[in-house]
Amino acid sequence: METIIQDARQLRGLEIARTSRITPMGDNCFVVPSQSAHGAYRVKLDAHGPDCTCPDHETRSVKCKHIWAVEYFLKQCIDKDGRKTVTRAVRITYGQDWPNYNKAQTREKELFMELLADLCRQIPNEQYSFGRPTLSLGDMIFCSAFKVFSGYSGRRFVSDIKTAKEKGYIDKVPHFNSVFNYLKDEALTPVLHELIVNTSLPLKGVETDFAIDSSGFSTSRFDRWFDYKYGREKTERIWVKTHLMCGVKTNVVTAVELSEEYGADSPKFEPLLKKTAENFGIKEVSADKAYSSKMNLKLVDDLGATPYIVFKKNVSETPARIKTPNRAGHDVWMKMYHYFQFNQEEFLAHYHKRSNVETTFHMIKAKFGDSVRSKTKTAQFNEVLCKILCHNICVLIQSMFELGIKPQFII
Repeated sequence: METIIQDARQLRGLEIARTSRITPMGDNCFVVPSQSAHGAYRVKLDAHGPDCTCPDHETRSVKCKHIWAVEYFLKQCIDKDGRKTVTRAVRITYGQDWPNYNKAQTREKELFMELLADLCRQIPNEQYSFGRPTLSLGDMIFCSAFKVFSGYSGRRFVSDIKTAKEKGYIDKVPHFNSVFNYLKDEALTPVLHELIVNTSLPLKGVETDFAIDSSGFSTSRFDRWFDYKYGREKTERIWVKTHLMCGVKTNVVTAVELSEEYGADSPKFEPLLKKTAENFGIKEVSADKAYSSKMNLKLVDDLGATPYIVFKKNVSETPARIKTPNRAGHDVWMKMYHYFQFNQEEFLAHYHKRSNVETTFHMIKAKFGDSVRSKTKTAQFNEVLCKILCHNICVLIQSMFELGIKPQFII
């Protein structure tokens, strides 16, 4: 016999009961270890109802996860056949359209080259009246993105470039050093940004809910300094921080911003949101606590959308800075704060669409690598943008088979 549970606190309580040690203290008292920090909470079961010393129970007077954990710890029900009742969590799964998925995967490389070539053919090239002829910008972007897609080094990638030339996707076969040199060019960065946006446009009729987050791509460079506190030299790898917004249905990236490894998250919210709003109708935006601010909520509300940005633990409606009614974003902040407090399950159901942006980063890193090979900062940024461009094209290929999308690119 199985008891199906769906409440978020029940799920966490079941996890505590299964993985942590709950200690009976006598007089119906139990010590339950904390999941988020060192220490523990005391749960007491009596005739007046269960009680717990955790903030969740004390401030909201709800049945917290620690109380649920104790109940599962004590539960030893036996059915008529003498078997124990098993309590399990229901894991939400999503069906896979295997026939279309298989078609998309088996034809991915072929279609990737076709779509990338179609995209690059529309890139205007500078005209030179004298001097040595330069390589076509469209050809170089094709080679740079195709190299990232293949995962090969520059020298091993030459055979793939020759294959692309034979199929008519590029006009000339460049030297592998030329591909490296173009990645170092700052003029390539805005072009790649524009291409990423254009690859998302065929899905504008599909995506209405969006999520935002950031993640890092490691590099081969290290930062070294002398720590006077500990009297020794320290070394830390430098990485590229990537901020992006994506649709939660297809995981297509609609806007991207890059920064140094310790770049703040919240300031990137506005440019990502505005760039996405230029091409998509937005109904919901989900983000974690790093983006929690009145201005960010107001930006989403001004678009007629709903911001599902979770609130930090130290936030309440009592501080003076929150009660000031003339500050920008105060009304929408209070509305979403009360929604979060009194309809938390419904709020979290929307908020957890944010998990799709984690999936997007996983898709990019699993397929195209979680590190960059380039040495200079500009080349590293351009290489990360190529990874995201490749991801968007792969998403389009999947959508061609599952959704019947026919991509048409307009630069």
